[in-house]
Amino acid sequence: MCCFLGSFSMLHYDLELKPVGMLEVKLIQARDLTNKDIIGKSDPYANNDLNPIWNEHYEFIIEDATTQHLVVRIYDDEGVQASEFIGCAQVLLSELEPGKVKDVWLNLVKDLEIQRDSKYRGQVHLELLYCPFGMENSFTNPFSSDFSMTSLERVLKNGANGTDDIENEKAVTHKKREIIIRGVLSVTVISAEDLPIVDLMGKADPYVVLTMKKSELKNKTRVVNDSLNPVWNQTFDFVVEDGLHDMLILEVWDHDTFGKDYMGRCILTLTRVILEGEYKDCLPLEGAKSGKLNINLKWMPQPIFRDS
Repeated sequence: MCCFLGSFSMLHYDLELKPVGMLEVKLIQARDLTNKDIIGKSDPYANNDLNPIWNEHYEFIIEDATTQHLVVRIYDDEGVQASEFIGCAQVLLSELEPGKVKDVWLNLVKDLEIQRDSKYRGQVHLELLYCPFGMENSFTNPFSSDFSMTSLERVLKNGANGTDDIENEKAVTHKKREIIIRGVLSVTVISAEDLPIVDLMGKADPYVVLTMKKSELKNKTRVVNDSLNPVWNQTFDFVVEDGLHDMLILEVWDHDTFGKDYMGRCILTLTRVILEGEYKDCLPLEGAKSGKLNINLKWMPQPIFRDS
């Protein structure tokens, strides 16, 4: 089961303030969650997994970006029993640059106010985008209804007016469901660096498996023999039907004659490549003591509108 159940909350002063913007939040995943179950696994609303992947999108109306902060609370779903608290984390909105996607891993703590507990409770992975009202022409917000009629419909339809009141913003929130961001994702797996040794011989024959999570489309690179710093320079194209809600998973494996050994992975949403069109990055491998993956992503869009 994967659900929200109030794990997010916005804390702010009890003032009657005019909405000044929208915070787009992608709850991507968590890792190394504290085990709260005697049978060995937690169920943080993601089916008995200590390293759950959600890829869920939420949005919050912002009234004061200088004082408000986002609070994330992770719980262990106990079915008919009360959910058990695992940990929490927070992000200050003042730390976000308007119009820029921020990708963050946050350490979970027991209490945000009392910092005495040093126990490691795991981490949560978020993607954040703060979009102030009135700045729609300065950047694109792919989640809102003018990438949908807050920042894609407005671009595609050449110019609706800005959103100034909360009633219009409610319409925006509804309208964002009327558009699918469809396109072709081109992924170039360039190379890897300092891969972990998982073979008793101290060598590796690595390759990368690429998976689109929603469509389950897969591809894989060739095997590079005897290298912890392999170079592939291979490009793969994926037709993506719903770019805002799909993810790219890159898993690095060590090929063996009698099987394969897992070396680590990288998980990416498509938000940044949809916004920027193309970018290159060096990504640390998750679940590995070392290792980085060098990739290039390119997005070729084809928006599709649904009937209301």
